[in-house]
This record gives sequence, C-alpha cells and structure tokens, in this order.
Amino acid sequence: MNQNLTTDRQTFVTHLECSIIGERYEADQLHGLSRAGRPLLVRYDLDAVRSAVSRDTIEARPTDLWRWRELLPVRHTSNIVSLGEIETPLVPLTKSGGPNVLVKDEGRLPTGSFKARGLVMAVAMAKELGVTKIAMPTNGNAGAALAAYATRCGIETIVFCPDDTPEINVREIAMQGARVWRVNGLIDDCGAIVGKGAAEGRWFDFSTLKEPYRIEGKKTMGLELAAQFGWKLPDAIFYPTGGGTGLIGMWKAFDELETLGWIGSERPKMFAVQASGCAPIVRAFEAGEEHAERWEDASTVAAGIRVPKAVGDFLILRAVRESGGQALAVGDPAILKAVDAAAKQDGLLLCPEGGATLAAYHQALNTGLVDEDDKVVLFNCATGLKYPMPEAPQALDRTRPIDFDAL
Repeated sequence: MNQNLTTDRQTFVTHLECSIIGERYEADQLHGLSRAGRPLLVRYDLDAVRSAVSRDTIEARPTDLWRWRELLPVRHTSNIVSLGEIETPLVPLTKSGGPNVLVKDEGRLPTGSFKARGLVMAVAMAKELGVTKIAMPTNGNAGAALAAYATRCGIETIVFCPDDTPEINVREIAMQGARVWRVNGLIDDCGAIVGKGAAEGRWFDFSTLKEPYRIEGKKTMGLELAAQFGWKLPDAIFYPTGGGTGLIGMWKAFDELETLGWIGSERPKMFAVQASGCAPIVRAFEAGEEHAERWEDASTVAAGIRVPKAVGDFLILRAVRESGGQALAVGDPAILKAVDAAAKQDGLLLCPEGGATLAAYHQALNTGLVDEDDKVVLFNCATGLKYPMPEAPQALDRTRPIDFDAL
C-alpha cells in the first residue's frame, strides 16, 4: 500500500455550502443538491491545513492523487478505495500543437479516463457515509470508473447510458460489475430515470454535480498542474466541457492554493471547449447569460461532451469569465482532423474530446485569444484506445514475391 494511505487521520472539512446562495450544510452527512437545487461545495479550514502541512511536505510525497489528502474530503483513509491514481504526465505536442503546448494525458488513470478522479472520491465518500446502492447516467467513461470503484468496495451499481454509447464503454461497465442499461435518449434522459428512482428511494443519485464530492476528486487536476509548473500556473487551459466538473474543480483548487499561500493570484485563461453540435455553454457565454438552456438534438463524435444541459452551468460560466477565457465550439471535422494530426505528427493518440481541445487551441490562436508564446495545457480526458480508429487494410502475402520498394 502507498505510504500516503497507511495512517488513519481526519482531514480538514468544516462544512458544505450551496454554490448559488451560500447556505451552509453539515459535513459528515449524506447530501445531494442544495435546497436551491444547485451543487454543494466542500469547504476546508485552510488555516489549519497551512499549519499542518507545507508545500515541501507535499513535494516529498509520492506523486499520486492521495498526496493531497489534507485538501480532500475523506475523513479516514480506511475508507479510501484506490486502483492506483497516478499524477498524469504533461506531454509536449510540439508539431501538431506548438512549442509551448502540453497535453495533460488523463488516459493514464485507472479505467483509462479522468473520470477516475471524480469517481474515486465520490465512491470513497459514499462508502464513508453508508451508501449501499448507486445509480448514474453516463456517456461511457464515468460509468466505467463508477463500476470499477463501487465494485471494489462492494456498493451495488446501476448505470444508464444513451443507446449509441461506444460499445467498449458499455462492455467495460458490465465487465466491472455494474448493471448497465442502454436508453433510447441522451444523457439527460438517462439522468431523469436516475432521478425518478432516487426520489422513490431506490438508490442514491450519482449524476454529475448532484453529489458534492466528484468536484473534489476532479480538482486534483488543478493541484497537480500547480506542482508540475513549479507552483505557478500555465497561461491557458483548454478543457473539454460537458458537465464541466473538472473546470469547476480546478478553479476551486486555484483559490484554495492561493489562500494557503502556495501560489500567487495569477490565473490561467480557462477555455471551455464544446462541440458545435452540442454547445449550450458557448451559446450562454456569447449571450452573456448565467445559465444555459438545454441544447436540442445534440450530436457530436465527441460523446463525452454531448451534455445538452449541465446543472453546474453557472459555475462553468463564472470561472471562464473570471479568468478572461472563453467558451469555444469546434466542429466534428476539426475534432477528427486534430486527433489525426496529434497521432501522426506527435505520436499521441487523443480521444475525440481531447482532439476538441487541440482544435479549439488552433481556433483561439488564429483569432488572437492566445499567443504562441503562451504556456498552454490541453486536457486529453481519456485514452484514444477506447474509440473507433480508421481501418488499416493493407496485407502482405509472404508466399509471393515482395516488392520491397513499394513497402
């Protein structure tokens, strides 16, 4: 076992608060959304954290997700459920991106996606708070992460996914112990089924941002970036945005790190990247709205960001605006072209959602939203191995004369 997990100690959570009106909720109790129907945010005694741990102590620990335990909500490490959540690398994308473009490759995490960060935290807290049955809607990768972690600690899980969810995702969810159902609709249609069952007391609703702890797992992306950049931050972050939990979490992480005195007040421009076939956040951003209306007839090759309506829409929009960033939409042809370029020029296989961030970066570069000198991080949220690839049909008959020049 990692030495980070060998002690059983309390963290520094003080309470939870409603993200829209600030109403306070008790910690150590099971919560969904606030009474205002909005996500709850976990709050910490950061003065006590500062007294208990230093940046140097953090740096001396093994570089995994649990090195940040004082800034995470699990009270007792005996409740942690882990599959080996590493710190993900920053991979240069010098040819298809540019000299200052780095990809944070989240595909290296357990179950092959950044959903592992949020779900490991949410499941650990479900275990701590006595949850025995969970249901969740998914476009694929979140369901796989939930199935893996819930199975590991004995929590019963039911997952609902759109009927065109990639086959590999559906099969891995089932293989890792969840009951998975294909639904003739989109992810919010699946979420409506989950919500109805939760209202009837059949299970606990694990939909994005409808429990407080997935944000806390996803915020470790921001904590890692600060450490990887020498306690500074990049100039810009391009994040594939469906439910937007990671973007919200990173913005929260930066505020906590500044309060601790571990970073300064500078912030990256946050770019929320969506597909043009499903861009409710982009539409709301451009209209100056605080909330995003549902996107009808959503369609994109990047299934992970095909989220017609996000419960945390106002938190995404606030972070983007406060950072001086933008919400950007890119078309499927540009997404697929970017995936192809990264693979063939830099040898890095991006998922479609990761390809969307590369396409959005070039769009931002061409319109002057970023400069070539800016240090930029693109998030590749899952391994490209989970997604369809073009056929490679060429074959060689070893029993016939071989034209080696043609090879």
